Amino acid sequence: MKLLLDTHTAIWALDCPDRLGRQGRRLIEDPANEILISAVIPWEIAIKMNSGKMPPHLLATDFLRVLHEEEFTLLQIHPLHAIRSGLLPFYHRDPFDRLLAAQSLELGVPLISIDAVFDRYGVERIW
Repeated sequence: MKLLLDTHTAIWALDCPDRLGRQGRRLIEDPANEILISAVIPWEIAIKMNSGKMPPHLLATDFLRVLHEEEFTLLQIHPLHAIRSGLLPFYHRDPFDRLLAAQSLELGVPLISIDAVFDRYGVERIW
């Protein structure tokens, strides 16, 4: 099964897996599942680091190495994802989360996230 991680989920999966929901953690740790990490994640982390909202994190500073070590799959941002993100209703104003919602919907893959706002978009959310 393919699964897309929200930014906080990706960070917690790497740094403090005990913060993950039981089902999400089990699915992330199952080697039969393909874990997708959107290219929007290091972008969001880098902006938050640069603005002082987040301490330095490996997902921003050494993204490709972390992906390789964790055997996560990089999900590129396709123009269709960007367009769909821009056309989504404004239930959520965060452009990074809107892009993750669009990618989840466009690809038909569940999103592992604690953030219930994704439910309003019809995203299959797992926590």
